Amino acid sequence: MSEPFEFVVTSGLLQAEARGELDRDFPRMDQPGLFPVSELTYGPSFAQLLAELQGPDLTLAMSEKFGMDLVPLPTIVTVRGRCRIRDGKIHTDATWKVVSALLYLNQDWESEGGRLRLLRSENLDDVVTEIPPRWGTYLAFRRGECSFHGHKPFEGQRRMIQVNWCTGQGPIDREIARHRRSARVKRLFSFLPAGDY
Repeated sequence: MSEPFEFVVTSGLLQAEARGELDRDFPRMDQPGLFPVSELTYGPSFAQLLAELQGPDLTLAMSEKFGMDLVPLPTIVTVRGRCRIRDGKIHTDATWKVVSALLYLNQDWESEGGRLRLLRSENLDDVVTEIPPRWGTYLAFRRGECSFHGHKPFEGQRRMIQVNWCTGQGPIDREIARHRRSARVKRLFSFLPAGDY
């Protein structure tokens, strides 16, 4: 689809029989938020999946879909394991992200919250399509000034891998450094009750 921005959604990207190994090898994530894979520990089947998501076949397919050469662009891969109530606010992604791709790794999804909505405007009810974050669902979209997306509030486990093809390595390095600073602060104040820092 190309209106109001270019995107593609497909289900069944992962085989059902891979679920057990990927659940086992998924990084342990007790905190909400997106974490760069460079900061995580995970098992071999998850590592293989990460390699495939950044591999030449998928990159070429995304290049063809969006009519641009993504091969020379650096990528940043982040992972989410949990969602908090305040997550999911409407946004368009940072300007240094060119194409964003999300792969969901949740068994089923009954909740109304946490279903990503691609939007025509900054109104959560102005919906182009709604995507439950079910196992093997893959979404990719081209970032633009109108690529609004968000979801209704949800709190709990919500597993996802995000790959971003980016304008350059500098913003990626700054994002990883920002995450490391944030992680140090969280560890420093881990003795405080949630919400006190």
